[in-house]
Amino acid sequence: MVTKEQEIFKLQKEIEKLKKSVKKQRYGLVWMDVPEAFEDDVENKLPILKEVPELAVRNNDGKPTHILIEGDNYHALTCLNYTHKGKIDVIYIDPPYNTGSDGFRYKDKRIISKFPDGTEVPKDHPFRHSYWLSFMRKRLELARDLLQEEGVAFISIGKDELANLVLLVKEIFFEQNFIDVLPREQKSGSNQGNFFAPQLDYIIVVSKNLKRLKSFVINKGLIDSKSEKSLYQSSLDPMRGCSNQRYWVKCPDGSFVIPPGKNYPSLGDGEKVKPKNRDDKVWRWSQTRYLAERENILFKKTKRSPLINQDKKSAEWNVYSSNGGSETMLPRDYIFGYTNSMGTKELELLGLKDKFDNPKPTELIKYLISIINSKKDMVILDFFAGSGTTGQAVINMNNDINKNSHQFILVTNNENNIMKEVCYPRIKRVIEGYKKVTKGGNSLKYYKTQFIGKNNILEADDEDKVELAYNAGELLAIAENTLELVKQSKYYQLFENNLKERYTAIYFREELDDFDKFVEIIEKLNKKTAVYVFSWGDDEFNEEFEHVKDVKVKTIPIPILEIYKSIYNLGGYNV
Repeated sequence: MVTKEQEIFKLQKEIEKLKKSVKKQRYGLVWMDVPEAFEDDVENKLPILKEVPELAVRNNDGKPTHILIEGDNYHALTCLNYTHKGKIDVIYIDPPYNTGSDGFRYKDKRIISKFPDGTEVPKDHPFRHSYWLSFMRKRLELARDLLQEEGVAFISIGKDELANLVLLVKEIFFEQNFIDVLPREQKSGSNQGNFFAPQLDYIIVVSKNLKRLKSFVINKGLIDSKSEKSLYQSSLDPMRGCSNQRYWVKCPDGSFVIPPGKNYPSLGDGEKVKPKNRDDKVWRWSQTRYLAERENILFKKTKRSPLINQDKKSAEWNVYSSNGGSETMLPRDYIFGYTNSMGTKELELLGLKDKFDNPKPTELIKYLISIINSKKDMVILDFFAGSGTTGQAVINMNNDINKNSHQFILVTNNENNIMKEVCYPRIKRVIEGYKKVTKGGNSLKYYKTQFIGKNNILEADDEDKVELAYNAGELLAIAENTLELVKQSKYYQLFENNLKERYTAIYFREELDDFDKFVEIIEKLNKKTAVYVFSWGDDEFNEEFEHVKDVKVKTIPIPILEIYKSIYNLGGYNV
């Protein structure tokens, strides 16, 4: 007879056996995680953001002030994990596709005393995929924590790393938050390639928390005419079930239009006639649908309309159905019509011809932002900014008729002068208005990643903490989105937002020599103010500001250091 103790022991052994089996039978990506070597002089220091004031671009138009960061995106993402953790609405990135010829570089730190200098990784390199996956993993982990709960990330990628990236994204964001992979027409008309002529790349779509995310929609009027369909399609055969698809449509000026043909109905909105032959062209919609959904019809004047007016002459109007005739609809699981040639043309119009290969078009980014079912102003992050397409797309959206106030944060290094010669000049020209190509408007702040301290993050001493407090001003201003420095002394700083309605006040010295004056300045503001005060512990100086309304008191530098420590412990810095 088996005793209870024997049965328990047997079950325990079975559990241990299953645990070992689970460890061995792992599903997902397995690769050699190759540590990344940052430059020796910055690897073990504290990253901060410092403004380059002379590169700021300012408009007093009430539009957002955007953020451009020059530096390695890993260090920038580390800083943003303090300033924007849980605050980003949309991430779009266009990372290296790792084709073996796209210039992807990786500094391998397997040998502590010496590592490769970051030359391009060729296609036949034995660690090609491991380098790329190690590079992407750290950055995607930091990016995930930046997204707010309803946030969405869009990641462009080619077929070389598509399968690997899908698995990596599912591992980092969790499979239940994975949404889709959208094929995109990146070029048309190509006949190159070994077996197939390549036309496509892909956009991976993933959410921070799918349970919190509303369904994507295409909203009427939010996106450009690429989403509108002509109500007339010449390829439709009128003799195949289209008996009620030839009718008059009334235009805004009172005139009437109809597809070309020889047989015309009596004049009147929606008045129809049955086609008699293939010369009588028809609309895409039936008469019944047109009468039911006339409010979703769009009219555009053109000199090349395919339609005929009531005088049987070429019409001045063309007619479109807005998003298939519905106020909203689900976007399709593919993206056609936004090819890279459009992006190249945009750079040419801005005087940046031949400065960047295969840029994405702004209309693609506008489309992706538009399908997110959100009525609020959003913060959009692109930490592989390249030529700055995402920045121009957001500015264009802010200047469109819908008057959005989205803010972008762009990050790129200056490898091959990409920041100085392409990204920054492009954004500057778009904001200032360039040869009537852009409307102008919005503002920009330019920052660089810098490094302070003598010790690594886990071993930061009091001297390092003091230096961090002295140099945290821009970080804190970015965290509060009060980017304009309006007052500076050797003890404190004061920043305001672009509408002069919110402030950030920072007392960064341990000595309290000027603290009374600091309090007096805040009292006179009489505006919502975030106050940061140097403190070695949890003393938040609340009592000193109890009499001042709309003031929230926080301490520095320990909270900044704690965020950095959490990232360090993930394995990002300690590599």
